[in-house]
Amino acid sequence: MWRLPSARAALRGVRTAVERHSRAEAATETGTGSMERAVVRCVPSEPKLSLSFALADGSHKNMQRDQSEPLGRVLSRIATNALKGHAKAAAAKKSRKNRPNASGGVACAGPGSEPAAACEPVVKLYYREEAVAEDVLNVDAWQDGAVLQIGDVKYKVERNPPAFTELQLPRYIMAGFPVCPKLSLEFGDPASSLFRWYKEAKPGAAEPEGGGPSSLSPSSSSPGWTETGVDERVYTPSNADIGLRLKLHCTPGNGQRFGPSRELESVCLVEAGPGTCTFDHRHLYTKKVTDDALIRTVSYNILADTYAQTEFSRTVLYPYCAPYALELDYRQNLIQKELTGYNADLICLQEVDRNVFTDSLVPALEAFGLEGVFRIKQHEGLATFYRKSKFSLLSQHDISFHEALESDPLHKELLEKLVLYPSAQERVLQRSSVLQVSVLQSRQDSSKKICVANTHLYWHPKGGYIRLIQMAVALAHIRHVSCDLYPGIPVIFCGDFNSTPSTGMYHFVINGSIPEDHEDWASNGEEERCNMSLAHFFKLKSACGEPAYTNYVGGFHGCLDYIFIDLNALEVEQVIPLPSHEEVTTHQALPSVSHPSDHIALVCDLKWK
Repeated sequence: MWRLPSARAALRGVRTAVERHSRAEAATETGTGSMERAVVRCVPSEPKLSLSFALADGSHKNMQRDQSEPLGRVLSRIATNALKGHAKAAAAKKSRKNRPNASGGVACAGPGSEPAAACEPVVKLYYREEAVAEDVLNVDAWQDGAVLQIGDVKYKVERNPPAFTELQLPRYIMAGFPVCPKLSLEFGDPASSLFRWYKEAKPGAAEPEGGGPSSLSPSSSSPGWTETGVDERVYTPSNADIGLRLKLHCTPGNGQRFGPSRELESVCLVEAGPGTCTFDHRHLYTKKVTDDALIRTVSYNILADTYAQTEFSRTVLYPYCAPYALELDYRQNLIQKELTGYNADLICLQEVDRNVFTDSLVPALEAFGLEGVFRIKQHEGLATFYRKSKFSLLSQHDISFHEALESDPLHKELLEKLVLYPSAQERVLQRSSVLQVSVLQSRQDSSKKICVANTHLYWHPKGGYIRLIQMAVALAHIRHVSCDLYPGIPVIFCGDFNSTPSTGMYHFVINGSIPEDHEDWASNGEEERCNMSLAHFFKLKSACGEPAYTNYVGGFHGCLDYIFIDLNALEVEQVIPLPSHEEVTTHQALPSVSHPSDHIALVCDLKWK
């Protein structure tokens, strides 16, 4: 009897042929031409491993066993489970003689033994055609490629194959809007996985040629489903799909092998979209990705779900907005379509819920060639996406304003000024605002690097002096990154600055300084006045100018969002026009059924000087 060494066997070769995998999977699922699967999940950091397989009677077994347990105990437990599964079949064959043990079927004690229903099937584990000793520990016994035999059925052991730990379709699916499944993978990645989309066949529709829609998914050969022809992660339903359900067949992979497939059917039917959206006309200017000389940049506060889904929002802030249009599942459809339609190279987002980043934005934008990083603030945060074909991420230098002000020597002089005003200092240090700074390198020209900053400054109308101080911290930090760490690289600074062009914050950014007697130093009254002069060395410009508004709600409209660029290194090629006033006010104000946020995205094409 062979004793398994503790070293793991070498990984199997890469399975690159999708067709071969499909045929093997089909054979496995139909029980012909291939062994069954026994899937083992064994992670070093966890005390137990899991074992999953289907018995001959069709029942599915999921077992949790200690990794340090001897193999023999597991095999004995499997035999007991298999015995129960065989009981009905054995009872129906009472008149038949017991098979001899050598046949690999049921093991009985011989003449005078118990009836066949009480005979345990042979259960063995083999590795490289040798039986594994029963005193070998589970962690070492269940190797990839081993064979588990239960009676006359053999199972190929797959240890830690790629697997979906979460798979879900959105609650709202609309024609013309990309459908991106929420998914999480273990031991795999989406880029190496296989996807195939189906839709319900309309009553009376002819079946596809060949008698079934797909060789990839034998279980989908029912005439109730037809192929869409899309084998990508994201599917955009057409008007022809309205009133039908969708199905997604997924096979997780990791570039070397594939794991067990799963199918997911939509709960809802594909609905008609809301008609013309505020961004549809803008997409006419952004049909293609820009060439290497340009950087299409987007800055957008997408309205965090944590703020949209409150009674205050529904009844006070946005009473004009249909309640369903404030729901995250609905708004995500619009956000995904809007962002992907810009074909941007850089996207800086504010008010991003963590789960929206991971479950919605990352998969949707990844499918269109972008990669993202996230910085949490408190209940939501900032996200920066960049086009992978144009840029690689060199480093990140995110900060929390109040932490940096208190602890970073870079801001020592500013802090010394602020401590002279205790009330103002206390208010500034209570704020949770953050700054996200990413350094990107051009893939076409490694000498070209760029500093991309993203922020969302304090929101309160009377917080002008707080925003001034936050901006002073931001610009000092950005200077450190773009001058000290990466000398001379240009800066793109995006965000929701909660400041109109008439405010001190905007004056400070554009003019390079702010006097100590500016009225914003007393924005919250004399008690919190904190007069000080500030200066920065950047030469910055608002790339999209000063629109009449970038935020439009029932009680306020104004320009609060900007894309500031370094005039020494960058210039504006074109600004994508904002929606017309008629489009913005079609449903009174924002957000609406045709616009997912209370802000409007800024979009412009920049080029290197």
